[in-house]
Amino acid sequence: MARKETAAESANAGRLKQIALTYKMTRRADKKIGLVLAAVGIITFGVFLAIGFLIGHPIYLGVLGLLVALLATAIVFGRRAERAAFGQMEGQPGAAAAVLDNIGRGWSTTPAVAMNRNQDVVHRAVGKAGIVLVAEGNPNRVKSLLVAEKRKMSRIVADVPVHDIIVGNGEGQVPLKKLRTTMMKLPRVLTGPQVTTTNDRLRALGDLMKNMPLPKGPMPKGMKLPRGSKGR
Repeated sequence: MARKETAAESANAGRLKQIALTYKMTRRADKKIGLVLAAVGIITFGVFLAIGFLIGHPIYLGVLGLLVALLATAIVFGRRAERAAFGQMEGQPGAAAAVLDNIGRGWSTTPAVAMNRNQDVVHRAVGKAGIVLVAEGNPNRVKSLLVAEKRKMSRIVADVPVHDIIVGNGEGQVPLKKLRTTMMKLPRVLTGPQVTTTNDRLRALGDLMKNMPLPKGPMPKGMKLPRGSKGR
């Protein structure tokens, strides 16, 4: 029993530490986060408490208001933390790979299936929507990488739909913060077994990661590729 209580206490301490670290990270990019969270909590609780006095149940509405205030604060905190994280990652090589790595169940992702010396890179995700090639870097240069990757894949997965996305804020591009949403909205056309078969076929092609290990998430800006690691 004591061990279970100790494990629970450790888990709670870990969550609190994670929340504190997330808050510090968010505050670096969002200086008003503390005031916003306080305002959301106080206003929400105040509205419920006022309604409680009006209808003659201040204690009941006060307790309910406190719970709703905590929930509202958590939701606002989560959204602003996510926005701050995307803001810090945006523009860094490998940022799209970090998003893809956390896209959720049903997707199998392979970072850096194609890359050139300028750190323009193409990542691949496979799911029920088919194959999605996600490119980040110079829009003009990544187009040639996408064309080459599609041509290479067409030899073994010609019957699978292929979508391409260029991450960025320009015309025809998808902002980093909307990448996951955009992919989740793609129509699902493959079954589970078809996704597995597609992944097996693509593994036969190999990828850049087998020859050059890359860190998960954004890569250092000063990182240089070894000679011969041009985009396929």
